[in-house]
Amino acid sequence: MKAETFLPEDYRPAEDEPFMNERQAEYFRRKLLAWKEDILEDSRDTVEGLQENTRNIPDVADRASEETDRALELRTRDRQRKLVAKIDSALRRIDEGEYGYCEVTGEPISLKRLDARPIATMSLEAQERHERREKVHRDD
Repeated sequence: MKAETFLPEDYRPAEDEPFMNERQAEYFRRKLLAWKEDILEDSRDTVEGLQENTRNIPDVADRASEETDRALELRTRDRQRKLVAKIDSALRRIDEGEYGYCEVTGEPISLKRLDARPIATMSLEAQERHERREKVHRDD
């Protein structure tokens, strides 16, 4: 097992240091793990809330409103479940030394983009090209 990389509390990856060095990789690993933990905590809260709030509501409109709220909450949790899979994939890429590089071009993804979207797998330019192609094919 490798030694833990020291990371100051106020550390932010900078363009003037080698791309995806140990400190940057550790920064993004911690960011991804914290994000994943937040999502899992929200999911636990949702499950507890659904178990506690199971009750028979006599008014049809109130019952319909509560069912709509539950469906929306469950849809949100499903999207977050998919997000957790993407976070796990990003963590795997960190472990394999592939994190931060565009899967299309192989070029580094900008640190600003990774900070804003740590699960990004494409550079901004490659993502824009992908979305334009997707839009063209969708309009057919």
